[in-house]
Amino acid sequence: MSVKVKYSVIVPMYNEEEVIDHTYGRLKEVMDASGDPYELIFVNDGSRDRTVEKTALIASADPNVRLIDFSRNFGHQIAISAGMDYAQGDAIVVIDADLQDPPEIILQMIAKWKEGYEVVYGRRLKRKGETLFKKLTALAFYRLLRSMTNVEIPLDTGDFRLIDRKVCDVLRGLKEKNRFVRGLISWIGFRQTSVEYIREERFAGETKYPLKKMIGFALDAITSFSHKPLKIATYLGFFLSLGSFIYLIVILYQRLFTSTTIEGWTTTVGLSLLFNGIILLLLGVIGEYIGRIYDESKDRPLYIVRETLGYKEHEHAVEEGPKASDERKAANRDGR
Repeated sequence: MSVKVKYSVIVPMYNEEEVIDHTYGRLKEVMDASGDPYELIFVNDGSRDRTVEKTALIASADPNVRLIDFSRNFGHQIAISAGMDYAQGDAIVVIDADLQDPPEIILQMIAKWKEGYEVVYGRRLKRKGETLFKKLTALAFYRLLRSMTNVEIPLDTGDFRLIDRKVCDVLRGLKEKNRFVRGLISWIGFRQTSVEYIREERFAGETKYPLKKMIGFALDAITSFSHKPLKIATYLGFFLSLGSFIYLIVILYQRLFTSTTIEGWTTTVGLSLLFNGIILLLLGVIGEYIGRIYDESKDRPLYIVRETLGYKEHEHAVEEGPKASDERKAANRDGR
């Protein structure tokens, strides 16, 4: 009879061949120290290096290790979601493979969970090895997001956290495509607390969040939890229309009752360019929301799994997102 897993540790990976052995070693040491049965779920998000091969070797030697290999790159947040679909533990931990978040903090999170908290997130006191630009943009982003949404999303936190089984089950039922997992967890609620720590430099390799991805991540977060940008478009359009009307009255007054004339088209062209730029900007904001509605309407699976290792009866199966995962778990419960 298989032992019931108490802790599931989800590790999303993308081109992490340089660090994966060290990550596994530190996670194994920490989870062995917990004294309870656990599983390490490595989710390969379409890596182009030897991440899969190295993780497969680890999984073949350690029965506590699982590997979920995507058919292509679906994104960091989707990789986390896939790990939650497959997780079997009573408590689920999410941690990146780059070792910036110290695995040793997991034991502190477990202690908080045993006190009765259902979400324990890591709060960064300091971020080592990051540029001033990255720190300032992160600082601005979280505060902007908090000001634009009614959901209490903790400041200076990432995806490094522990969630209870019941939180994971609720999260798995949320099917939106453009996911901001830490925001969804805050939206779900339950009893939440934090563990403070100092974020370290990457052990090896390069960041997987360049500026382009950071901007996309920010857009997903804002559009998922706030419609205030649409309200801003409405207010700005109203005030621009009001200003234009007042300006029209001034021009008519000058034309009819004074000898003042406006020579040339500099003012007209300048105002036209300004208004057209604002209109295009607002159309872009609306387009972001429409694009996300379009993504939802297609109802495609969040991800496609090319292969799994560590799930004995289902290795080498191709699965599609949460639906296939539900069927797999139902089969396990029925003994099929």
